[in-house]
Amino acid sequence: MKVRFHKSFTKDLRHLDKKINKAFMGRMEIFLKNPYHVKLNNHPLHGRWFGYRSINITGDFRAVYKQVNENNVIFVTCGTHSKLYR
Repeated sequence: MKVRFHKSFTKDLRHLDKKINKAFMGRMEIFLKNPYHVKLNNHPLHGRWFGYRSINITGDFRAVYKQVNENNVIFVTCGTHSKLYR
């Protein structure tokens, strides 16, 4: 699977605490092996984010991505649950 990162995602990630960055890297390893691993809580989104999916990075931190096709995804944003889903 090919994973790309939107420039806004990269910008969001760069401004985060190193602890969350490290957690994200660990979750990406899991995601690349099995995008639907139970630890990721991979789920479809609704409303404004219809057509996107979310994975858990930490207890309250999420990464949102879109499945472009069977072999490609693009991560578009990341943040706390309350920031993303207001």
